[in-house]
Amino acid sequence: MENLAVSGGAQPSRGFWEGKRVLLTGHTGFKGAWLSIWLGRLGAEVTGIALLPETQPSLFALARPDLKESHFQDIRDAARLAELVRSASPDIVMHLGAQALVRPSYQDPLGTFATNVLGTANLLEAVRSVPSARVVVAITTDKVYRNLEHAFPYRETDHLGGHDPYSASKAASEIIIASYRDSFLREKGVAVASARAGNVIGGGDWSADRLLPDAVRAWQSGNSLSVRRP
Repeated sequence: MENLAVSGGAQPSRGFWEGKRVLLTGHTGFKGAWLSIWLGRLGAEVTGIALLPETQPSLFALARPDLKESHFQDIRDAARLAELVRSASPDIVMHLGAQALVRPSYQDPLGTFATNVLGTANLLEAVRSVPSARVVVAITTDKVYRNLEHAFPYRETDHLGGHDPYSASKAASEIIIASYRDSFLREKGVAVASARAGNVIGGGDWSADRLLPDAVRAWQSGNSLSVRRP
């Protein structure tokens, strides 16, 4: 596939994205909603698969991104997910669908593992049967590394780990992604990569335990700011 970026910079090229069929999981979340908006403005035909927005208000509901199709579907349902992937016939798959919060992972560890590990496997298994697919980008987290309290930043070659269920589930999903890439998708000509994203600050994030949104809510209501991890 041609270069995704314009010459001399990392700005996405409309010439590349226009008309591309993109399957985006997690399009109702914070990052997914922004990505939906961006891809739509670049001319991509975006099909979204996600749960209903979990916050009120939500960026997805307020921004109303221009999507070809939007499906409110749990990625843990392998059969239905496979149907939607085949119907979308994507060129590019971007997997952002996840249980993405640490504290809820303690409250529901099995749900977290089911979504982040089996949900990822379900998606990659579905992609195997889609001849059009050429690229899969799966978003994980910088929390996938075994936390040794090093003074230096973690490197991609460091060992995977995860103390809390969220981090452990994302580390496990990294192994799933690598397995599908090496066992199935590479030989089909599908390029597969994971992106270990750090924390993102931006407008439209109403999730729990977000420092700046929590601060704004506290100021608006006249209450004291409660910081999860001072």
